[in-house]
Amino acid sequence: MALSFSCNQKVYLYDGSFEGLLSIVFDCYVQKQIPSRIIEEKQYIPNLLDTVEIYHTDYTKADRIFHGILKSISYQTLYENYYAFLANVPKKEMSILLYLLNGFSIGPKINTMLSLDFVFQVHSLRKKMLSEAHKLKGLLRFKEVGDNLFYACIHPTHNVTENVGQHFVRRLPHQNFIIHDATDRGLLFLYNTHQYQIQSDKNFIVPSISEREKEYQQLWKTFFQTIAIEERKNPRLQMQFMPKKYWKDLVELS
Repeated sequence: MALSFSCNQKVYLYDGSFEGLLSIVFDCYVQKQIPSRIIEEKQYIPNLLDTVEIYHTDYTKADRIFHGILKSISYQTLYENYYAFLANVPKKEMSILLYLLNGFSIGPKINTMLSLDFVFQVHSLRKKMLSEAHKLKGLLRFKEVGDNLFYACIHPTHNVTENVGQHFVRRLPHQNFIIHDATDRGLLFLYNTHQYQIQSDKNFIVPSISEREKEYQQLWKTFFQTIAIEERKNPRLQMQFMPKKYWKDLVELS
């Protein structure tokens, strides 16, 4: 590491938010100590050998680190680490912590130092998350559930809801819609043609589709089946472009 930080052999637990992680970054920078692990509190399995410290999100500290990244390192650093954070991969927090702490010492050059394991890991996580978001921007299917209200359900590996939702705000600015991450995250991206908000509701009841939507779905399925050439079917190639884990959310394959 560029800076001399000692490891206090503790396990830090936080609420799983990006602000919570930035709060930890602030204290580590001030105390010149890093933990052995950082884990979301609800995912932690108690161990008698661990020295645990629970961190509560401090928005003042998080805000100082946020603006400190922009001022002392670069916007690209914030971009890389935020999207890496949205990847659903274990141990991502330590890579982000080391990236930011070193960034405050090295400056913008940290973004190009891919020989450092934690920098390479953060860049890889960012690519994984944005790659899935890119796929879903083409695979997402809206269904009419009300008067000028459309609903789409997704089951992504990573937390892509915000990125995908912002894409459709730009593409469909005059349409009310809901994008529902129906995984354990239970996120809802709600847009009403003026503004959007993201909520967490694991008990969200999926609305019923309209009668007109049922007719259009049947037409679409018929079209999909009619244009298919039986002799040229290639399931392996189809799964390469449309991974099977997304099929349950596709009208034509459901």
